[in-house]
Order: sequence, then structure tokens, then C-alpha cells
Amino acid sequence: MTGEHLIRIVDDDPSVRRALARLVRSCGFAVETFASADEYLSAASTDEVECVVLDIHLGGMSGIELRHRIHGEETHPPVILITAHDDDATLESIGQSGAPGYLRKPFDDSALIAAIGSAIGRQVDRPPS
Repeated sequence: MTGEHLIRIVDDDPSVRRALARLVRSCGFAVETFASADEYLSAASTDEVECVVLDIHLGGMSGIELRHRIHGEETHPPVILITAHDDDATLESIGQSGAPGYLRKPFDDSALIAAIGSAIGRQVDRPPS
């Protein structure tokens, strides 16, 4: 993937992974998807990863735990947390994670694109349909 702008998506719901991958690809990014934290951790280096879109509630290791692992790497990409839950416990976990924020599912496509742009420090435009 050398030279490509890579976004990784981690979500245990296959339909969400497919939809997010299509959206992110439509913005000109290369995309890798993962169904679990373990699958993500077994993947190659994160050196070329610009951003990770990470579901909080995964089977096995949680998205919050994975975010801590990613953040502990020498070169770590920014992480955008996503969740279908915004109960008190989830909001507390997000606050304690050090993540700047999150998107609640279902979210508008433009909200994710704007979050990715903010995370990587540049405007991201989606091509007209």
C-alpha cells in the first residue's frame, strides 16, 4: 500500500464494515477492514495508516482497549471511535480513553468524512454521486 492513504475500519458488524469501506473508498482512500481487535493487531504495521475508525463494542477486546494499544505504538494513527451505545458507561469509557470524541451510529456520511478530515488534518471531499 505504499504511497496510498490508508484508513483502517474495525467493526464486528459485516454490513457496517462494508458500508464504511465503500464510503471511505469513495473519498480516494485505500481501506482495510477488520472484524475484531485481535484481527487488527495481527495485521501488518500501522506505519502507513492515516486513521482508524474503531467501533467501541467488539467481541473480545473492546474498542477502547484497542485504542489504548494503538496509542501506545511509537507511530500511532488517530482513532475515531464509533458506537451504537451512548449510555453513561460508554460515555465514561470514551472520556477515560483520552479520545477526542466519538460518532454515534447511525451517523451521517458527512459526519464521518468530516471526522476523518479533522483527524488527519486536511479537508476530505467526497466525489459527487
